[in-house]
Parts: sequence; C-alpha cells; structure tokens
Amino acid sequence: MRMRIGLVVTGGVDRSGRERVVPSLLWLVERLARRHDVHVFALHYYPEACVYPLRGATVHDLGRVEGPPGLRLFRIQRRLAAAVESLTTSGRIDVLHAYWAMPAGAAAAGVGRRAGIPVVATFDSGELVALDDIGYGLQRRWIDRRTVAGIVQRAARVTVTTGFMKQMASAIAPAARVDVVPIGIDLAEFPLRQRPEGPPWRLLRVASLNRVKDYPMLLRALARLIPILPGIHLDVVGEDTVDGSVQELARTLGVDAHMTFHGFQPTAALASFYARAHLHVVSSRHEAAGIVVLEAAASGVPTVGTRVGFLADWAPESVERGVAVPVGDDAALAQAVVDLVSDRPRREQIAANAREWAVAHDAEWTARQFERIYAEVSC
Repeated sequence: MRMRIGLVVTGGVDRSGRERVVPSLLWLVERLARRHDVHVFALHYYPEACVYPLRGATVHDLGRVEGPPGLRLFRIQRRLAAAVESLTTSGRIDVLHAYWAMPAGAAAAGVGRRAGIPVVATFDSGELVALDDIGYGLQRRWIDRRTVAGIVQRAARVTVTTGFMKQMASAIAPAARVDVVPIGIDLAEFPLRQRPEGPPWRLLRVASLNRVKDYPMLLRALARLIPILPGIHLDVVGEDTVDGSVQELARTLGVDAHMTFHGFQPTAALASFYARAHLHVVSSRHEAAGIVVLEAAASGVPTVGTRVGFLADWAPESVERGVAVPVGDDAALAQAVVDLVSDRPRREQIAANAREWAVAHDAEWTARQFERIYAEVSC
C-alpha cells in the first residue's frame, strides 16, 4: 500500500546530499521514497524556508527559528503545522515519523495530535540518558524529562535502535510499547575488503571529537598499548568540536606519534579507512546504537569498545559479534585489543558474525520494518 509519509527531522538532509548530512537518514529516505510519497520536514537548518528534492523525496525546510527554547519550540510547531496543512490539498499525510526527540519528536507529537495524524517517534540519541558531568542527555532536567515523557504518551509508537536503549525506555516508561528497529546502512558504501595481517596494527576510531565519545579514555588505552604493540597506530576520523583539546592531550600523554587525526570525512571516503584497519574501537560513554559499528562490520572489521549501543546488545549473546568493556575502563579496552590482536581466528570469527548481522539488517530491512509500523498505526 502506497502511503504519504512525513519524516520530521532537525537537520541532516542538506540539499547537496553529501555535506552536513546524516547518511543513515538519507538511506532510509531513499528506500522509503521508492515505494511511497515521502515529505521530509527539516525544522532548524537553512536560514530561510525552502523546498527541494532529495533522494526521491521532497524536503520542506521550515527555516531557522530563533528565541528561547520554549518559544522556539512553539514557533517550530506552528511552522510544521502550516507545512503539513499546506500538503492536505493534494492528499492527507498518513503518518508523521519524528527522528530524535528534540525538537522533532516534540513538534511532531503536538502537530499530529491536533491534525489527527498518527506519530511514530524514534529515539536514537541521548533521549533516555543523563550524564550530568558533561551536560549530556535529556534525562538531566525535569523539563526535558517531561518533554520526552509527553512524546512517549502522545506517539502511536515509539522505536529505539537497540535493546540497550529499550532497557532504558522500559525503566522510564514501563507501560509504553517500544519497538527495536535498528537503523541499517547501505552495504554498497562499505564493501568487504581483505587487509594485510599485522604487525604493524592499525586501529580506527570514527566519531566526532566530543565529550560523549570519551577520547581521553581512548588515548589512555593507546598509551598502555604502545609498549606492548610498538608499531600500533590509531586513525581518528571525525569533526573536532572541542577546540584541539584531544590533540593536546595526545601530546601530553606522548601518544601523538602513534595517531593521525583526519578530521571530518564524507561517507564516500570512509571505506578506505575501514579497508586498512585491523580493529575498530569505540570509547563512548553513551551510544544509542553506533552506526559506525555496522559500517565496520560490513567492511569486515571487528569492533572492540565500551558496553553501549550495538556492543551492549552483541557482547552477551551466544554468537560473539563484538567485544565490550566497561565504560571508562581504559585498561580493559587495552587488554581487549591485545587479546584480539593475539587471536586471529577469534578476530576473524567476530568480524564474520558482525557482518552477517549487518547484512541481514541493512537499510532496506529498516525501511520495511518502518513500513510495517506505519501501516499498523495508520489503520
């Protein structure tokens, strides 16, 4: 059944389709648009409102909204309501799908209730966590907790991207129905490659340089590894949002000669980094899922990292798809790296298991899961 879908996002859908985008969103949009009439409402991106085609969908950018948080959300809701209403002349929207709670989920929940349109809300960030020391997560302040609870109450369905997140959701809203729908990747972007065996050993970290990703923990782990694996090298791919503090810490710890900071790289460039990596490492204090874990898996690279997101889901299972260590434990991370480097059969088996999962849960699979949910809530 062909549907008219309104996907509500904060940004990540730049008209270029390459810069300032969320690739997983674009992969989902592209696949949904093959079978449905998809309209993407971007809430706070371009300075002025505009409409443009992207990956088979139509993007309605509502223009940047200024003001205090409460007033800004009110203005965003008004603009979203007007944009949704303007489309009704050519047919009703069957479902609104909000990606991330703020402001997309909050705006869509209000507009959907008033317009009688069912809302699906996807939590794929810090909606369910509180990390007070770094000011991260929507469970830190009462007003944000209330907003998240309101979305859960008003949405026809809430989805999260991992069982790790579902456990958090169950603790906050035990009566709510929450579905786990991982956001899959485009496998063509991350081909399986053969790489020469080490030494030297190459580690790869693909993540923005920010406080949630806990680069200090990763650098401490690297400092432990250098005396054991002298030829080890860490490639870091990601935008620097902390003004060079990670690079400064690398110099202080004396690990800078074993690292290369590559800055932001477009999706098309990532395959070459995965192709020469022996291990993909994650040091985050929180990940709702961790799309890079799937990218590494598709490329044949096993991941070792903190017990968050996909790694929290995978590590306890009978089929080993990754290696998880406690959050903040640099000694455990370093030891896990040594263990995998020293055990090639285990490393290759983990990589094969992870790739099998990523292939079975790719972007097309994700789109089909959401199509099923849309049909259920719009009946």
